[in-house]
Amino acid sequence: MAIISKLNKISDTVWEIPADYKEGMRVPARIYATEKLLAEMDEGVVDQVTNVATLPGIQKYALCMPDGHWGYGFPIGGVAAMDERSGVISPGGIGFDINCGMRLVLTNLSYDEIKEYLKELVDRLFQRVPAGVGGSGFVKLSQDEFRTVVEKGSQWCIENGYGWEEDLERTEEFGRVEGADATKISQKAVDRGYRQIGTLGSGNHYLEIQVARPENIFDPALAKALGLNIPDQVVVMFHCGSRGFGHQVATDYLQTFLKVMEPKYAIKVLDRELACAPFLSPEGQNYFAAMKCAINMSFANRQVILHRVREVFSEVLRKDPLDLGMHQVYDVAHNTAKQEMHNIEGRPKRLLVHRKGATRAFGPGAQELPEVYRQTGQPVIIGGSMETGSYLLTGVNSAEQTFFSTAHGSGRTMSRQKAKKMFHGKTLQHDMERRGIYVRTASWAGLAEEAGPAYKNIDEVVEATEAAGISKRVARFVPVGNIKG
Repeated sequence: MAIISKLNKISDTVWEIPADYKEGMRVPARIYATEKLLAEMDEGVVDQVTNVATLPGIQKYALCMPDGHWGYGFPIGGVAAMDERSGVISPGGIGFDINCGMRLVLTNLSYDEIKEYLKELVDRLFQRVPAGVGGSGFVKLSQDEFRTVVEKGSQWCIENGYGWEEDLERTEEFGRVEGADATKISQKAVDRGYRQIGTLGSGNHYLEIQVARPENIFDPALAKALGLNIPDQVVVMFHCGSRGFGHQVATDYLQTFLKVMEPKYAIKVLDRELACAPFLSPEGQNYFAAMKCAINMSFANRQVILHRVREVFSEVLRKDPLDLGMHQVYDVAHNTAKQEMHNIEGRPKRLLVHRKGATRAFGPGAQELPEVYRQTGQPVIIGGSMETGSYLLTGVNSAEQTFFSTAHGSGRTMSRQKAKKMFHGKTLQHDMERRGIYVRTASWAGLAEEAGPAYKNIDEVVEATEAAGISKRVARFVPVGNIKG
């Protein structure tokens, strides 16, 4: 990256762009990355993270995580905390797939115990969890019922038999963000979302059967505390979000903010993709309430998918899910804005923290965590490409420097269009199967877009987060079965 010579090296993993780099910057910008990862980032990351630093009310720094790459408005991997009174809320700092996130589920099975059933498990999961563009879930809701779901989140699912009570404790925000208001969402958003509870979607969304090899356990004590205690233990991980519903919520309010931002609130931004409104304005509060609906829809979506996963394992292996040890480790969100308390100049202050392609990572003792994880710190799930592997980490208290935020995945290094030109989905599927990864996909083109070389090296990204003191490695999982949208 040509810009690297203009950055101030704070440490081996922290690079600062001073506030005088660009007119209008209110705070410096910081990129968390090794020199190698920084060199691989596109120029747009620097342009976007410094644009974020110009937003009203931003505190301390505009941040980008090690998996950062160009996005809409904010870079993917962007984090920005705003003063509640003087700051703004920006859909570009949250993303269109609101609460795109990860869920990790244990089993008490070793790989040897499921090897002969693997293809049947993947094939049946592919049938039960709709993947790809569009798609309707098996939960049939009226539009009024859907409005109830988006206000109640995973709690609605548990009340209606789609999961276990303990799942709520092991979900960020206990599976329900308070303050969601379905009167603030459009009819078009409802139309796009009410059939999609329990669906995976397309793009980089996936459902994977994975294995924790003994050599990939980095902290045995933490791993045991989080439920990893069997050699070659089988786990299930999946990644999806709020589907067309969240996309429409973001689209609706971007249009609203573009209309009122400058004429009503005298806010000018360097990039119209950073359209925003004062957080405490009527428009800002309406979007916040609608965004919470999308957060809750996504929690419900993943909860129903978990229910289907447990059903499939139970049917194929002829055991009750409880007997199979199918307890959830955690569900973490990536694309959100949340009100949180953080220290600013030595004093606690309530902030609105935007995380776009970034994971919340509270350390041990945080009051926001459920009792089960108060000593370990928050579980952090970072997904890699379907060809490489994924990670379980925990939050650490030194992550205060990033408003307790860390990376969310590998981060793309290649456009989807370029990946489709370089790889063929069917060939890729056969190659992965030869390497012990059985794949089912809704689209050959979609599979090609997600080829491993299109992403950063997940090991380098995760090692950078640990070196920077913003999360701690616990275990690495290798894929053996994959369902791709």
